[in-house]
Amino acid sequence: MLKQSLQQKLLQKLSPQQIQLIKLLEVPTLQLEQRVKKEIEENPALEEGNDNYEDEYQQEEDYQEDDSGDEFSMDDYIEDDEIPNYKLQASNYSKDDEHTEIPYSEGASFHEFLRNQLSLKVSLDEEKRTLAEYIIGNIDDDGYLRRNLKSIVDDLAFSQGIRTNETDLFMLLKKIQELDPPGVGARDLQECLLLQIERKDFDKESVKYAEKILRHHFVEFTKKHYEKIIKRLNISRDQLKEALDEILHLNPKPGGAFSDPSAANVHAIIPDFILDNNNGKLELSLNSRNVPELHVSQTYADMLKAFAKDKKSRTKQDKEAITFVKQKLDSARWFIDAIQQRQATLLLTMNAILEYQYEYFQDGDERKLKPMILKDIAEETGLDISTISRVANSKYIQTDFGIFPLKSFFSEGMQTEDGEEVSTREIKNILKDCITNESKSKPLTDEKLTNILKDKGYKIARRTVAKYREQLDIPVARLRKEV
Repeated sequence: MLKQSLQQKLLQKLSPQQIQLIKLLEVPTLQLEQRVKKEIEENPALEEGNDNYEDEYQQEEDYQEDDSGDEFSMDDYIEDDEIPNYKLQASNYSKDDEHTEIPYSEGASFHEFLRNQLSLKVSLDEEKRTLAEYIIGNIDDDGYLRRNLKSIVDDLAFSQGIRTNETDLFMLLKKIQELDPPGVGARDLQECLLLQIERKDFDKESVKYAEKILRHHFVEFTKKHYEKIIKRLNISRDQLKEALDEILHLNPKPGGAFSDPSAANVHAIIPDFILDNNNGKLELSLNSRNVPELHVSQTYADMLKAFAKDKKSRTKQDKEAITFVKQKLDSARWFIDAIQQRQATLLLTMNAILEYQYEYFQDGDERKLKPMILKDIAEETGLDISTISRVANSKYIQTDFGIFPLKSFFSEGMQTEDGEEVSTREIKNILKDCITNESKSKPLTDEKLTNILKDKGYKIARRTVAKYREQLDIPVARLRKEV
């Protein structure tokens, strides 16, 4: 049986404008420029420049349809355009347009470089050449063959229908390892370094000892157990130092020099905020590139006004045109409002950070950086923590003492023995200074670093010191040891 019932629900939904604002808050200045350009290209009712047609457009906003009594609803404006995309795309370039492009030289890739050498230096029949090129194809960008030969044998049998064995592949791999750069085709770091050291002059005593260390005492070398190496090779400390110097000049990633220049991850940092210090008075401003001048198109506003006056002779096509024009005008106004709200939110958040860390921004002394978390700024601004997080992410500020990401000003705090609240960033800087100035023959252990911090008034556990050291990408004392 059918049963009819009522159910009451309380739901919270984000409007399209709110979603648009959230997305705009996340993007930094450089991406904002691209986002604005894209919006201008897609919406002809949005134009760049300083002009204001909002008042005139607002008068038409309450416009209703004619005798049929139908009104414009939000559903009409959310529908996709009926005009196909290909009709909206055009190559509007003339012969007189200036095209400026930055050329770059594209060299041969790492694998092409190896294949070219293979054809020039090694004499192989067609079948073996196919196998050798397949091995080269399995070499990664660092120059290593990470896959074992047995797996490659199986791959060749299933994908290429070629039957071979590990012995034949090993002989071909040895030929590939003779190619440049030295160390290519190695299956692990030890083999990579050995392939390189074997090409050096063995008349030098340091090269001989370096080869012995890599071949017979590699584990002790990686763990920096230098005393064991000296004892087992029966050499002096100076001889060990010379041998280690030979090893340290080898390349652990022989393929690294052949990375594609066009694929390099080069990120230009454009500050979102600019902070000027005028005789102790801090003045904050948004980067001018962060404040685009936008306005609603006068042509489209006039078009809607003309349609509103001529109600009697309106056809079905005219109604469709009105819907399209109003949709584009609404979209343009929403985007402009979102940009303005974004700017206001950015300035509100950054001013709160500036007030919270005022002493630090005077001269950039990190000892004056106070503990600060997202919740502190959220309480100061009255904004949600998620909003503060979006503002702080991928945003930068330019100061007299450098350009810094906003998230670097956020850090947890701890109390000293005197009860003073200090930032964990200050403790990390002390750790970094202690390790920089330590004796490399006897580096400081985490226990000793803990005692140093306690002597300075920072009561902190050893495991916390180890956590901060790892966050600074500093290895343990044993791996920092030098001869």
